[in-house]
Amino acid sequence: MDILIRIIQLVMALSLLVLIHEFGHFIAAVIFKTRVEKFYMFFNPNFSIFRCKKVHGKWRFAFFSKNVPDKFITHEHIDPVTNKKSYTYEAIDLSTLPQDDWRTDEEHTEFGIGWVPLGGYCSIAGMIDESMNLGQMQQEPQPWEFRSKPAWQRLIIMIGGVVMNVVLAYFIYTGLLISQGEQYISTSEVNKYGIITNDLGKEIGFQDGDKILSVGGSYIEDFNNVPMAMLLEDNKFIEVERQGVKEIIELDSEDFSKLVQSREMFISYRFPFVIKDFSPGSPAKEAGMQVGDRIISINNISTPYFQDFSEQIAQFGGNDIFLGVLRGNDTLQVSLHLPQEAKIGVYTETINLSTIEYSFFEAIPKGFNKTGKELSDYWNSLKLLFEPETKAYKSLGGFISIGSIFPKQFNWFAFWNLTAFLSIILAVMNILPIPALDGGHVLFLLVEIVTRRKPSDKFLEIAQTIGLIILLALLVFANGNDIVRWLF
Repeated sequence: MDILIRIIQLVMALSLLVLIHEFGHFIAAVIFKTRVEKFYMFFNPNFSIFRCKKVHGKWRFAFFSKNVPDKFITHEHIDPVTNKKSYTYEAIDLSTLPQDDWRTDEEHTEFGIGWVPLGGYCSIAGMIDESMNLGQMQQEPQPWEFRSKPAWQRLIIMIGGVVMNVVLAYFIYTGLLISQGEQYISTSEVNKYGIITNDLGKEIGFQDGDKILSVGGSYIEDFNNVPMAMLLEDNKFIEVERQGVKEIIELDSEDFSKLVQSREMFISYRFPFVIKDFSPGSPAKEAGMQVGDRIISINNISTPYFQDFSEQIAQFGGNDIFLGVLRGNDTLQVSLHLPQEAKIGVYTETINLSTIEYSFFEAIPKGFNKTGKELSDYWNSLKLLFEPETKAYKSLGGFISIGSIFPKQFNWFAFWNLTAFLSIILAVMNILPIPALDGGHVLFLLVEIVTRRKPSDKFLEIAQTIGLIILLALLVFANGNDIVRWLF
């Protein structure tokens, strides 16, 4: 059930993001009177779950049907000397088709839902894109085609999707600030009990109980930003307080590489195990424990913090145990039988969150700042992939990694916050100068604007093919990483 909830959240988020991204291309094309032939959520090889189109003034719908045939007949030619194949495309005479054939109305867009939930597309007339509609490109350019528009208009059409993803992230962040405010874990609050760290954190110099004083000489108010500041801002010096003494942790290149590759949070906050509530049938409640009790030991093993208790309790599953409990100024011993799953049935108080409330007008500029920071942080993290010494490519993940960031239980705040973050990722990834991505088209358009020379259709076809191969390889590599990590 947990996996299903995560899959549903992932599909919902990606569907919204793709829809908004492609709508950015669509609306820009419409503004510049460029025909959009198809607008699809998900891909639709051979058939579609749903499609509709306005044909000569009347809307027509189709469900679970084959796609409309192409408007071009393909002719294959084989050179008798080189034996190489080539293709020419003959446009069908649309006047010979029945009046209700969807191909006879070229001015209106076909909308639909495909059956492969891996994205979507907006097919613009006269443009070499992932549809590779080469038949149309061999015909004479028409004034309503993408290739006939001025370079500056084509540029705006191409960046429309990225712009819409950034705009969506901004509106989501602003809406969350208005409705929920900004909640964060204050580093000063964490420093009441200090941090807890895993084996990697200990390896690079952290110890349980350390109090973070500064990163690169700067105090970080939001504790969750401490790891990001260490990784993205090249801050190799972390000042901590350890048992009342200030210590400096210096990261070398090997430490930095290990942190970049790690997929686990290497530092977190610790807190005492104070009972907040009981679950139904709680063994702890049946044994007489009360809300507000603080558990400090198991069978005389000291567990001053919740994390200590979690590490020790598993070994006593199915046995009778006694817990050391601090109730007010009294220390008690409570006996109980621990079930086999080693759960005592309580909810614990965690660390206090700091909250900043924003009015509608205060949230507007704050939303810009938050969107800009997320864009900057993700761009900086992406640059790590191109630094060989970090080996950050090993941390690349595919759909399993993306799905795993969603919570096991559906929460609207978490869903929208993660959707905004994924929208930032989609915007940054799409603007990369890789053929087949929006950034590849933008790069060629900028070259055209500067040189006043338009790349040939043949060059764009080859570039698009290379780009698709690169993207496919990245997709296989990222999802392969996920599978390897899952298996091993």
